[in-house]
Amino acid sequence: MKILALGAHPDDIEYGCGGTFLKFARKGMDIYFMVLTKGEFGGDPETREKEQEEAMKLLGVKKIFWGGYIDTELPSERIVITKIDEVIEEVKPDEVYVNYIEDIHQDHRMLAECTLAATRYVKRVFFYEDYTSINFEPDIFVDIEDVLEEKQKLIQVYSSQVDKAYPTKLDMVESVKAIANFRGFQGKVKYAEGFKAFRFLRDV
Repeated sequence: MKILALGAHPDDIEYGCGGTFLKFARKGMDIYFMVLTKGEFGGDPETREKEQEEAMKLLGVKKIFWGGYIDTELPSERIVITKIDEVIEEVKPDEVYVNYIEDIHQDHRMLAECTLAATRYVKRVFFYEDYTSINFEPDIFVDIEDVLEEKQKLIQVYSSQVDKAYPTKLDMVESVKAIANFRGFQGKVKYAEGFKAFRFLRDV
């Protein structure tokens, strides 16, 4: 299995599906990342790049593709779609994961829209949630109780973001556990990550 995850910024992927990807890594699946920006609007880009690369080492990511775009200043959809097309052509993923399309962050929305166009022939495409997602109602759940602590350690790699003051008074590490608890309740387990399928061809 080849798995491709796309994020608009460093930490998007780990926040939304770090637990699931830890489980993928345990099963020896080939994991690839594409991150469009270095999160310049949210911190020092060099620091955020180093944090992303450290996180991908913990996940055993085979390769990361940097989009090279500026945070909150993505170019036209055609340019981004072409860039994603090139990555998909190289990786040939069996499954693709991307930010949810309904989101208050413009980069997340645009990436999701572009990814749907670029994955027109991919048989399994899933949305993951971020703290800026809107009306996210998952229809697929992954039990992450056995890797929750590892996911929290993964998030701690992003110290430049964890140390920020959030209105919820929960830092990133605390919030991923809170979300996992809620999604676990919905999925009838203790801790889970939720996903929404855009396309899911089952093997029967």
